[in-house]
Amino acid sequence: MTHAPALLPRTGIGTDVHAFAPAGSGTPMRLACLDWPGQTGLEGHSDGDVVAHACCDALFSAAGLGDLGSNFGTAEPRWKGAAGAVLLAEAARRVRAAGFEIGNVAVQLVGARPRVAGRVEEASQALSQAAGAAVSFSATTTDHLGFLGREEGLLAVATALVYPVQD
Repeated sequence: MTHAPALLPRTGIGTDVHAFAPAGSGTPMRLACLDWPGQTGLEGHSDGDVVAHACCDALFSAAGLGDLGSNFGTAEPRWKGAAGAVLLAEAARRVRAAGFEIGNVAVQLVGARPRVAGRVEEASQALSQAAGAAVSFSATTTDHLGFLGREEGLLAVATALVYPVQD
């Protein structure tokens, strides 16, 4: 008796780190596909949205499509200043084009600021809309340890679950 190969889900892990732009630079804070008025943003080739970028990285990893840099490299001018929501939507499109559907993504922001507790649900919704799939968002700190505790930048870590689509 011959069995068809199982269509097992695949998981991926993604990370992203960006330094804060200099105070007074006027760099807007974009995080989790949302604008954060009054906050100094992050440096980067695109908008520096570490949360959206980590989600992209996890999706690419799960689907075997490389990583964030190999898909949205700094050598490509079209991604200069691109919004995290645009990158996440494009990452999701590429994952689906490669024959996968997205089960879900979970992402955690690590850093001392901005305080995100009041916007967790809004961030989850914005990320989910960009990915076209459920994205859960959370945040934590390092209790003032390391570059994150010194408020030099932000880190995000994400996991993604994708599964192959059967024709």
